[in-house]
Amino acid sequence: MAGAAAISKIDSVIFDIGNVLYHWDLRCLFAKLIDDPEELDWFLSHVVTPEWHFQHDAGRSFADMVAERSREFPEYTDHIIAYSERFSETIPGPVEGMLDLVRALADRGVPLFGISNFGAESWAQFRPSAPIFDFFADIVISGEEKLIKPDRAIYEVALNRFDRRAEQCLFIDDRLDNIEAGQALGISGHHFQNAATLESELKVLQLL
Repeated sequence: MAGAAAISKIDSVIFDIGNVLYHWDLRCLFAKLIDDPEELDWFLSHVVTPEWHFQHDAGRSFADMVAERSREFPEYTDHIIAYSERFSETIPGPVEGMLDLVRALADRGVPLFGISNFGAESWAQFRPSAPIFDFFADIVISGEEKLIKPDRAIYEVALNRFDRRAEQCLFIDDRLDNIEAGQALGISGHHFQNAATLESELKVLQLL
């Protein structure tokens, strides 16, 4: 949580996206394609895994990833292609209460930004379906920058692009290592658990 001394300094909020603003779960797509629960678990542990997906977040293209993985698991080629073509189906909807908080901050005139580990191509698929981001002044996407949290460099890129000093910002992320990386640069952090807890801190910081 941000310290009391930060209350007079923080005037801008930086959001992560996955599992902060929107739920993300590969299972949401592949449960539609694989009926057998044991096979689905195996597939998500060996074929389309979160760790493999994170290569896309880091800047690797769908084309390279799909071609390579299809050679490794040819029997699942259609499923691997579906990962690239139907990625938005891994995002089942917004995290409860969070879009209302974004709107409330925007109504107060609080500058809003984003730093997200998100692939460039998957972001291009998803962004048109999420008008909430129209409230954001700018969003740094890891796949576009080929930098990934918690790399210090992505935070430096963000602060430069946002034209913000670290002490002006509250960064909200569901992963503690990402929060700690921001804090190392002087960015106050909120380790996200739910909208109610975040709302309480935003009120303490006089942002709501």
